[in-house]
Amino acid sequence: MTSTISPLDQQLARLLAEPGASVVVVAPHPDDETIACGGLLQRARAAAAAVSVLLLTDGDNNPWPQRWLERRLHIGSDARAAWGRRRRAEALDAITHLGLPGSGLHAMGWHDQGLTARIADQLPASLAALRAALLPLRPSLIVAPILEDRHPDHSAARVLIELALAHWPAPRPTLWGFAVHGSATRAQALTLSAEERARKGRALEAHASQLALAGERWRRRVADGEFYAPADGQVSSGTRLELPWLPAMPQLGACMLLVASGEQAWRLPWREGACNGPLRLQLRPQPVLGFAQAPRAPVFVKLYSRRRSPWIFDHWGWRHGGPAPSLTLPSDSASLA
Repeated sequence: MTSTISPLDQQLARLLAEPGASVVVVAPHPDDETIACGGLLQRARAAAAAVSVLLLTDGDNNPWPQRWLERRLHIGSDARAAWGRRRRAEALDAITHLGLPGSGLHAMGWHDQGLTARIADQLPASLAALRAALLPLRPSLIVAPILEDRHPDHSAARVLIELALAHWPAPRPTLWGFAVHGSATRAQALTLSAEERARKGRALEAHASQLALAGERWRRRVADGEFYAPADGQVSSGTRLELPWLPAMPQLGACMLLVASGEQAWRLPWREGACNGPLRLQLRPQPVLGFAQAPRAPVFVKLYSRRRSPWIFDHWGWRHGGPAPSLTLPSDSASLA
């Protein structure tokens, strides 16, 4: 190890020294586990903690590298599935370079670029599946994307994890966040040794499909180090949540508001006075989402367009309200009221 020990290094050492320490890295796609957390995974493994990677998707909807490497223009369902199998195999190879056994990879097999749709359309089933995957791992530390990550699968992964943890038996795991697309506010650096950096670099090379078109970008990202942000307990509360969005010509963009809390999800059209269940949207003089009663569960709100776009990254992102995520919630917290 290097001689400089950061506060985050010290905190991680304390977490890994706890009896029964178990670290789970939540990766929306193959390669996120290495790019964001390759050093942390090695550190946890060296401390004899239980270490797992929960892979939410196989990264199958990743067409441009596939077109380049396979010299194809059209990608049908069979070709897409084969690409997903390739990427899952790359993730398995990568974690072995980080010192994890193959049994440390747990794959959900969800659709790439489909995690926001899971929140909108399959929230109870998705949360049940996440809890079923996580509970046997008995995590004491969960490391997942931050809410502000610009890739919609990453931010949606954070929403799903926080909602899954809202009904978690005590003790609740510590939750850290990482950013792959963008940067995390209040993030602290984890000090990596030369050996940890080298092993992380070798693990990255296992993701050959992702290095074909963006190799230098991801190699630079790995060289920059690792940064983590603790769960943010400072969120808006009460019966009103101010919204920062002012979309231009929202009707042309077919804008909708997606709200998730507990086990429920609601949609509201982006128009003055739109209502759905306990929710009401006010646009003037400032966009505000009103609740019939103060929420007892975390609330996540996203503005999105129903129109398809070639641009993957999220333009608006999510807003977080309701009780602080560290609170223990009552058993009926699946509702806002």
